[in-house]
Amino acid sequence: MSDATPDEWRTYDEFAAGIDTFRLPGVDLTGQAVTVTLDGGEQLALQFLDSERLTCNGVEDPYDAVAVRPDVFFVNLPMTSVEGEALTLVYSTTTHRALAVRSVIGSGSPRVSQTFHAGTTGDATGEAPGPSRDLIGKRNVYRYSPNHLYEHVYLSSERYCWQCVEGVQRGHGDVDLSTVWKFADGLYLFCFREFRIAVASVWLHDLGYALRTTGVFLGITGDGRSEHSRAGGHIYPLGSISYPDVQPV
Repeated sequence: MSDATPDEWRTYDEFAAGIDTFRLPGVDLTGQAVTVTLDGGEQLALQFLDSERLTCNGVEDPYDAVAVRPDVFFVNLPMTSVEGEALTLVYSTTTHRALAVRSVIGSGSPRVSQTFHAGTTGDATGEAPGPSRDLIGKRNVYRYSPNHLYEHVYLSSERYCWQCVEGVQRGHGDVDLSTVWKFADGLYLFCFREFRIAVASVWLHDLGYALRTTGVFLGITGDGRSEHSRAGGHIYPLGSISYPDVQPV
């Protein structure tokens, strides 16, 4: 296996190729309708037209859906109605809790920004999704394909560290911005926004018995196009540490 050289960083589309090999299978939501009411009052009315298309508030876009658990759905809209944007929704048909992540390519640093909102799909029960510190100090490896193996160390409520153990980025790593929200017991939304590569990602980690993760990317390819990619795989916990006194941010 050849290692990546320090001064030749791979583009988003190079490292993302095949990163969905071990992803959970998609589900067909044809004929279903879900309305997500966000905390600020905005409503997202989804009508699933077939296995690949839906309307959100009357605007048609493609979608991809995964049943992360029998009652928890990860739905991503890789928008074609708006250039350089994606909307990712997680919702439970049991608790009627929901959350939404909007990823947008812009001109700032990092190039892809993200906003987060909790919501409901009806009369909700249980704790509302919100920011979590539960992953701080944990160290996991993620196997996305036979050629994609990455290690994550969760440093604080704002940053995580990653390195590529196997794949085209082998030898590369960095510390990037990250956000973690707890959705339910064992289910954590993990999002990152990279500095050196114009890409951001949304993942739902199932750290219960399943030890699986389902995710999506939005970024800029080597030839300057915006692109959406699916991702997913297996989680292998390596351990964790706890801080004795002063805690990270």
